[in-house]
Amino acid sequence: MRVLISGASVAGPALAYWLTRYGFTVTVVERAPALRKAGGHAVDLFKPAMDIVERMGVLEQVVARKTGTERLTLRTERGARVDLELRRILGAVSDRHVEIMRDDLSEIFYEATRHDAEYVFGDSITSISEEGEVTFERGEPDRFDLVIGADGLHSNVRRLVFGPESRFTHWVGAYLAVISVPNFLGLDNHMEGLAGVGRMAVMYGAAHLDDARAGFFFRTPQPLDYHHRDVTRQKELLREHFAGLGWEVPRLLAELDRTPAFYFDSITQLRLDTWSSGRVTLAGDAGYCPGPAVGGSTSLAVVGAYVLAGELAAHGGDHTRAYPAYEAEIGEYVRRSRTFAMNAAKRIVPGSRSDLWTMIQGVRLVNRLPVALTRAAVKLGSKGVRLHDSITLKSYAAPRETTSHP
Repeated sequence: MRVLISGASVAGPALAYWLTRYGFTVTVVERAPALRKAGGHAVDLFKPAMDIVERMGVLEQVVARKTGTERLTLRTERGARVDLELRRILGAVSDRHVEIMRDDLSEIFYEATRHDAEYVFGDSITSISEEGEVTFERGEPDRFDLVIGADGLHSNVRRLVFGPESRFTHWVGAYLAVISVPNFLGLDNHMEGLAGVGRMAVMYGAAHLDDARAGFFFRTPQPLDYHHRDVTRQKELLREHFAGLGWEVPRLLAELDRTPAFYFDSITQLRLDTWSSGRVTLAGDAGYCPGPAVGGSTSLAVVGAYVLAGELAAHGGDHTRAYPAYEAEIGEYVRRSRTFAMNAAKRIVPGSRSDLWTMIQGVRLVNRLPVALTRAAVKLGSKGVRLHDSITLKSYAAPRETTSHP
């Protein structure tokens, strides 16, 4: 069977890996002219995703590219300061975790699949018929048995098949921006930042990076007016909302006009009753993004890709049975991730001085507790925090072996 996947970031290549090993013929089309290799921002892989990474045979590569961030130093506008060993938190949240730059993960998955799947860069789908006829911006029309949108929060496939994005998005009240900056603080395995009411700026270095990343989180009472491809407007908004904030923030904002990599988006959930229609289904952020940076969307994307491919194989490529089985298998994970993300967004960007004070005191408490006691407290008192580790992966038929490549 011929399968077309839109999107070559994380979910797309992960899906291509499993589908090709189950005997499907896979083409991946990507709007970008080439694989992104600017590093991107840091993402988390929790236990179920790490288990899948190991089954894919790329565990060694993923671990070798981990960011290595171990410590956080956080200041407030009023001069308070706390330091936190991140392993205390991450060890409590997941028994198996790696933080990795998104572009590094994408490249690892791409390298694991490029000999077995066809990749077409610099093109995009323009229409999909009920019979599987697909047209493209540049390429010739073609027919596929299945079409899968793995093209992110602003999915083109979802728009074509399900309708405007606005019908399915739920804004959680916050925004995120990430830029590449020179590592002028000399950060090594260390993140530093400043937290204020309704806004936070952080800077972190990562292993294997010559530069650093600056991250900006902020809350607004109403959604902002901008287009997701209007970078000039996004930079204006970032300057506006972080004006007057101290520490290294003015220096970070000064890098906006020369940064080689810039990301800006709302922290928005997708809420679809179903993410399948006819021959088409959605995977990863395109179908069920719980919220960038707050809901474990990368781990969810890896699990979703694994399950979708497994159900298609288990049902002999019959999408009328495989798609409902796929949605049923990960539905609870998606719903719990949404709930977790809503709560996490409130904690990451405190909305009041009392919330900020509570966050700082919570960090200080974690510092005083033994790691084992922190883990026990999380398991007993924080519903949903260990949601990723609570997921049990379904076993599917062993995929066929593929020829190894140099």
